[in-house]
Amino acid sequence: MFISFFNTIKADSFLLFFTVFGSIVFALSHGFSLVESISAFVLFPGKLELESCLRSIALLVSESEFYRRGSNPKEANIFLSLVDCYYPPCKRSRVVAAAPSLFSAFEEEEKPVSIDLLPDECLFEIFRRLPGPQERTACAFVSKHWLTLVTSIRQSELDVVVDNKTEDDCEGCLSRSLDGKKATDVRLAAVAVGTAGRGGLGKLSVRGSDKVSDLGLRSIGRSCPSLGSLSLCNLSAVTDVGLLEIAEGCPQLEKLDLSRCPAITDKGLVAIAKSCPNLSELSLEACLRIGDEGLQAVARSCSKLKSVSIKNCPLVRDQGVAALLSNTTCSLTKLKLQMLNVTDVSLAVVGHYGLSVTELVLAGLSHVTEKGFWVMGNGIGLQKLNSLTITACQGVTDTGLESVGKGCPNMKKALISKSPLLSDNGLVSFAKGSLSLESIQLEECHRVTQFGFFGSLLNCGAKLKAFSMVNCLGIRDLATGLPASSHCSGLRSLSVRNCPGFGDANLAALGKLCPQLEDIELCGLKGITESGFLHLLQNSLVKVNFSGCSGLTDRVVSAISARNGLTLEVLNMDGCSKISDASLVSIAANCQILSDLDLSKCSVSDFGIQALASSEKLKLQILSMAGCAMVTDKSLPSIVKLGSTLLGLNLQQCRSVSCSTVDFLVERLYKCDILS
Repeated sequence: MFISFFNTIKADSFLLFFTVFGSIVFALSHGFSLVESISAFVLFPGKLELESCLRSIALLVSESEFYRRGSNPKEANIFLSLVDCYYPPCKRSRVVAAAPSLFSAFEEEEKPVSIDLLPDECLFEIFRRLPGPQERTACAFVSKHWLTLVTSIRQSELDVVVDNKTEDDCEGCLSRSLDGKKATDVRLAAVAVGTAGRGGLGKLSVRGSDKVSDLGLRSIGRSCPSLGSLSLCNLSAVTDVGLLEIAEGCPQLEKLDLSRCPAITDKGLVAIAKSCPNLSELSLEACLRIGDEGLQAVARSCSKLKSVSIKNCPLVRDQGVAALLSNTTCSLTKLKLQMLNVTDVSLAVVGHYGLSVTELVLAGLSHVTEKGFWVMGNGIGLQKLNSLTITACQGVTDTGLESVGKGCPNMKKALISKSPLLSDNGLVSFAKGSLSLESIQLEECHRVTQFGFFGSLLNCGAKLKAFSMVNCLGIRDLATGLPASSHCSGLRSLSVRNCPGFGDANLAALGKLCPQLEDIELCGLKGITESGFLHLLQNSLVKVNFSGCSGLTDRVVSAISARNGLTLEVLNMDGCSKISDASLVSIAANCQILSDLDLSKCSVSDFGIQALASSEKLKLQILSMAGCAMVTDKSLPSIVKLGSTLLGLNLQQCRSVSCSTVDFLVERLYKCDILS
């Protein structure tokens, strides 16, 4: 009866009806009689639409409530006379027990009157006829029950569609992120209705919550048709049902990230593929029930796919990877395959069909052998490859890496990590074949020695600008010098970290081989002494990081600051215990554009900080004095003076700096982020 009644109300008077009906219910709930509640509205003359609404309410209430509850017929007649409407005769119910007295209806205990007594079907019909998203949002904020009802309305079920967009409106421009305890189904429902009237939700990220279920995704799917990016991470209660709601309600979805969602299967991914043809980025991590079937559906339906990242999905095999590559040859530019049960077949497909791939990451592929890398390099399909990352792949050998270098003539960046079978010959051959290389990074390649390091520098192309080695235990100090004619004029950046065998002889060779070095990072190198550092003085240094080098002295710092005072911008001496106030005096006198200075765990005192503050040229933005035990409260005026340009100050573990001093600095240097 309620549904047929609402269908008879005109759209232009529906909101008026809803207002009047709610007001009458409110009056009844506060002790007013039915006649008093309606009389207040009838006394206003000339309100034709109001009288029409009252007649409709009278018919609805009289038919469904009055006689069914045993109300007095006379009171009903008085009510009907006020609104001047016809009341059809109603058959009385058969009396089984003794006839009640005339006032029996008034003797019964009165029940509370509330709009919540309306069935959900009735409220649903009301909400879907509201003229716009702002009105539905206002209703959704009344209670959780109404919020659930509003978010259950599909866009196709809205009876009234009002387009109030202007040229400045941005559809799907809003972004929301819910993490941990803040992520619940109720919060998602609130996000859904709250963004509907303000341009629409365009990007949503939900992470780390067991209180988000399919109900929350249903709210998003039915209220956010403009959603373009969705990231779901570590949501154990979300299943294919929720993803089906997203697929059905968000056809504009372009980016999908599913990470550690164990209940989502191929069925959910297939639904996304069929309903979201504009999908361009797909990321899957630790989705244990997604395999080749889902990837094949994505490959068939999503021709605009540009980026694919798949990590730790045990059901993904060669068939899924082959389908992706063969169907997205002209669009796929980024591909990441990590910790998968794929074989040499997948790498062969990448080498043949990856015609548009510019960024390739291969990590933890334990079933791929040397043959897979050899075939990939000889497939001549990676001509556009710009960046290559290979980590923990046992198939990376000298032969395989040489083939990859020759097959990727336009590669500019290469990262080779955790490759125990790679030796000097493979590294040098790779450098010879990749003449476009601009950056090489080696990590935990223990069979590579100093000969492979210098050999790659001598044989690489003139475009090489950066070389980095991290935790390569095979590196030793050179016993003999390099040929006098050798040079690597293009190298600008060198990073050597935690390679304990790297010593003074290597630095001396680098000083001659690479005269254009600007950025030097030598971290954790205990074997370098003062004489080794002095070989770098001929370079015009811009960024210098000597953290953890216990051999660094005041003499070296003074020489570098005097030689590079006009170019030096960053200086990091974290953990260099031999550095004292003398270095700070030299820095204050010579460095004019230094902006970042790290003195953590150095032997500096209040005198050195005062020297820095006395410099008129120095304009530091970042200053770290963490662990400087000799810096005390006496440095407060100097720090305040430096604070005129400081944006970051680190005073952690400065035991001689009191809390009151830190509090004063926090209040005084309001533009500076202070760590204490």
